[in-house]
Amino acid sequence: MQLVFASNNLHKIEEIQNLVGSEIQILSLKDIGCFEDIPETAETIEGNAILKADYVTEKYGYNCFADDSGLEVDYLNGAPGVYSARFAGEQKNDQDNIDKVLKELKDVQNRKANFKTVIALNLNDEQKLFTGIIDGNITTTQKGNQGFGYDPIFQPTKYEITFAEMDQKEKSAISHRGQAVSQLLSFLSGK
Repeated sequence: MQLVFASNNLHKIEEIQNLVGSEIQILSLKDIGCFEDIPETAETIEGNAILKADYVTEKYGYNCFADDSGLEVDYLNGAPGVYSARFAGEQKNDQDNIDKVLKELKDVQNRKANFKTVIALNLNDEQKLFTGIIDGNITTTQKGNQGFGYDPIFQPTKYEITFAEMDQKEKSAISHRGQAVSQLLSFLSGK
């Protein structure tokens, strides 16, 4: 089976392909000739996933899925949330985003946070949503060099290391994206 994943983020594409295994061949936006930035103008993570999936289905006619993910920090009232990729500005720089979160939490005791992923699947004129959430805390300093985004400052509950200190397999087994992809695969295997 081939499915378009509405992304050109190479880290995400690799992570998703590893999660789905060989039974599904993931095609990127580039693979289908989509080079434009799909607008992410929704107010929620769910809304952005739906926008991206609908864009590909409506404009290119493919069955596809799209995800949107966000870091939700309790002390920041759920921010950066839907604005996670551009928390520190439109340049969407991971290091700038990390620096801003650490600055906002300087001297703050409550460092609880979660990562949330929502996958919107458009398949045969039907849409399904799958959600994964993992709780954790924001560290006071960056640790590790694996992964991407906020991984160096996110330490999942019951773990002594950050996502960036885990190898891909270990992270995928517990991550928000891993949970959502697992639900997606369960759904597809029932089709």
